[in-house]
Amino acid sequence: MAIFARPRQALAIAGAIGLALSATACGTGSSSNSGNNNADSAECAPYEKYQGHDGKKVSIYSSIRDIEADRLDESWKQFEECTGIDIDHEGSGEFEAQLPVRADGGNAPDIAFIPQPGLIERFAERGQIKAASADTKAMAEQNYPADWLKYSTVGGNFYGAPLGSNVKSFVWYSPKMFEEKGWAVPTTWDEMIKLSDTIADSGTKPWCAGIESGEATGWPATDWIEDVMLRTQTPEVYDQWTTHEIPFNDPRVAEALDRAGTILKNEKYVNGGFGGVRSIATTAFQEAGVPITAGKCAMHRQASFYANQWPQGTRVAEDGDVFAFYFPAIDPARGKPVLGGGEFVVAFADRPEVQAVQTYLASGEHANSRAKIGDWVSANNKLDLANVSNPIDKLSVEILQDDSSVFRFDGSDLMPAAVGQGTFWKGMVDWINGRDTATVLQGIENSWK
Repeated sequence: MAIFARPRQALAIAGAIGLALSATACGTGSSSNSGNNNADSAECAPYEKYQGHDGKKVSIYSSIRDIEADRLDESWKQFEECTGIDIDHEGSGEFEAQLPVRADGGNAPDIAFIPQPGLIERFAERGQIKAASADTKAMAEQNYPADWLKYSTVGGNFYGAPLGSNVKSFVWYSPKMFEEKGWAVPTTWDEMIKLSDTIADSGTKPWCAGIESGEATGWPATDWIEDVMLRTQTPEVYDQWTTHEIPFNDPRVAEALDRAGTILKNEKYVNGGFGGVRSIATTAFQEAGVPITAGKCAMHRQASFYANQWPQGTRVAEDGDVFAFYFPAIDPARGKPVLGGGEFVVAFADRPEVQAVQTYLASGEHANSRAKIGDWVSANNKLDLANVSNPIDKLSVEILQDDSSVFRFDGSDLMPAAVGQGTFWKGMVDWINGRDTATVLQGIENSWK
């Protein structure tokens, strides 16, 4: 499941962030923009094309909460001051469940940050979302690879550009613990399994995991399966799986699930700091990696956005408290596949001010504004690496901007919502709780209409 678009753990925001942004926000020049006193200042020059909507409000709904939501508010503060548009963002832990309810009930937000292409398709087929304006489409085509834009294109209509992005093929660990124990970072799957055995034999659980996420419980386990699927099969087979050209219970899918199970369903390996295998189902994904900081487990497979979940004061660096390594390939002949995700800025209304916000969020100005605040990744090619301070984020951006990367989008987010965010999520909970692979996969296959 995508990005960094999941419920987030609240952390304190450094006051300096807000102060710095306030100091640069649009100055105090005079304006003819219907009462917006800052629109003519030099700082507002990049926003001139979005002006003319002073006093208008645009509502945004997403799953982005807590510190990340606060950082989003800061990222578009200058845009608001320079255009007079008031962006009202609401983040919810029940986003995936509530957005369809709102849309079906005629109470949709103006814009939603949707991390599931399958959900975008659902809204498009029902005529509930608006095709992006020509300006938004042009901005998106300038700033994003074509492969990304196809995920928000349905029936030939383009509905919105990506916003944040993430790389999911990472394993978090403690560099200090590895150094003290003499453990080397694995570069192949076999090395990772051998290391897991060594750690387990030392009396420490090598892995910690958690898939509880409110209405979205189960999604972290689907990421495991997708990452392993990319490592055991070709990208073409992965595509066939996500589009149901092969059945969900195909032997190749079962192979991936069983291989993931050699870690996730191994009582010798999990669940450090929480209990046994079944504790994975009740451990909140936000808390799942934290035992690493206390030496209670050694590794946690999770996306780049997990940098936002570490306790305040945790230093993310190659020589810091925590860092991450690439989730190793199984078959070197298949190269180094990368699993990732992201949110798409999709509009349920096409008022001019809504289109202005949608276009701005596809711009390099917004990508760099958000990146400067910290702990954020985007596939926007206008994003300057110099504005990305977190080393994991910097590595992620380099991967996303590298045309040679074998990138595939989160599989459950590509599938129809009833499967990807329904039976697949739930099936992974059942699987962790002891249900066998064949039964779980057959149940998901039966749900795909």
